[in-house]
Amino acid sequence: MQQIARSLRAEIQLGRLRPGDRVPGSRLLSGMLGVHRQTVVSAIDELIGEGWLVTRRRVGTFVARLPEQPGKGASHQNTRRFPASRFMLSVAPAPVPELPRIVPSGTILMSGTRPDVRQLPADLIGRAYRRTIRMFGPALLSYGHPAGLPRLREALAAMLSATRGLAVDSRSVLVTRGSQMAIALTARALIRAGDAVAVEHPGYRPAWEAFRIAGADIVPIRVDGLGLDVEELERVIARRSIRAVYVTPHHQYPTTVTLTMSRRLALLRLAAQKHFAIIEDDYDHEFHYGSHPVLPMASVDRAKIVVYIGTLSKVLAPGIRLGFVVAPNDLIEKLVSYRSFIDLQGDPALECALAELFEEGLIQRHVRKMRSIYHSRMKLLATGLRSQLPNFLEFREPAGGTAIWVRTRDASTTTGWVKEAKRAGVVFDAGTVFTLNATATSGARLGFACLDEHELHAALERLATAARRI
Repeated sequence: MQQIARSLRAEIQLGRLRPGDRVPGSRLLSGMLGVHRQTVVSAIDELIGEGWLVTRRRVGTFVARLPEQPGKGASHQNTRRFPASRFMLSVAPAPVPELPRIVPSGTILMSGTRPDVRQLPADLIGRAYRRTIRMFGPALLSYGHPAGLPRLREALAAMLSATRGLAVDSRSVLVTRGSQMAIALTARALIRAGDAVAVEHPGYRPAWEAFRIAGADIVPIRVDGLGLDVEELERVIARRSIRAVYVTPHHQYPTTVTLTMSRRLALLRLAAQKHFAIIEDDYDHEFHYGSHPVLPMASVDRAKIVVYIGTLSKVLAPGIRLGFVVAPNDLIEKLVSYRSFIDLQGDPALECALAELFEEGLIQRHVRKMRSIYHSRMKLLATGLRSQLPNFLEFREPAGGTAIWVRTRDASTTTGWVKEAKRAGVVFDAGTVFTLNATATSGARLGFACLDEHELHAALERLATAARRI
């Protein structure tokens, strides 16, 4: 019945059955199609109910004259002009999407900031999830507050106070679906069309696009061996005002440089004097290998101008979309308002399970384990790069993070190395992907966190082979 109805509907839409045309009777159609007459009757009744056909008593069934029906002979032409895969109206321009990197089987992927999801304590999370559903199911599976589950907000506030020097309570914390949502919500709340936002260069493109979508004009500020060049930022501000500066000061993305204390204090003073916000993205705070992690800029923010963003996706897994924003209460209220119309709420059941794991200290234990594993992997990669590519690369061992930033002698060498490495079975990102205008650079980022010892040794051999082919 559905196939018959679908076929007749298509004939009308394509113009082969025109408004006013008579439809063959049910007996004739059933004989032509070799189906029971009642099947044809049901199909015709459905199209009458939808308004495609009309019945005239004792006369027959006809194609309806619909107001939106194209003129005679136009329907088929219209179908060619606007195929089913194309929207018929013009749409606003959109940025190039950030999509998962698909590589052939056997290829080693060293791009991005990928944690090793094989290390995820899935059994602990699963048990906690089942337990919370069993105990609080009706409440957790209904609508929740867009700010996040109060229990998780309290657990995050306690963690941030104990490990990051942020003296906050749960009212200053908003739970989001990953740090990208946190950045996007902050952009919506702070930025008006035409506002300038200063960003690190090279830097994190997904954040730039979130600011652009909010209407911002992106202003690149150079990054050197000490982090964001605050003096260059001052020179920019002398020419134009800015609304915010976006920084990754703990492990700058992509270079992994830690912003020096003198520059941090200078940036805080400048923001207070010139009245702009500092958006601090501390995306991998837990993975610092030198001394103790450097406390966030938000921990010494006396002027209340820092919006602090973090994530659990790097600690646990990207598929567990869990980020957070820490900010003064009035800004959090605005972020919650925006979130309520974008996403309504998060995942209360998952948030409750993670809150339980925080309270029991299990996430903290997992962090310590992963910090040790990633530190060992960083050392292995650094040692291998020195021994297998001694005169090809220069780099510094990062104080933390999940990747090593390397440089070759020039931009063309890096470009050639990336291409040859892909042929050899290793994919990583050249520095050009972290620039505003795809500017060629000699830098490249080699991610190590998601690779075990065996995979790192294989990657090093392939990287060395690729370098010899240039």
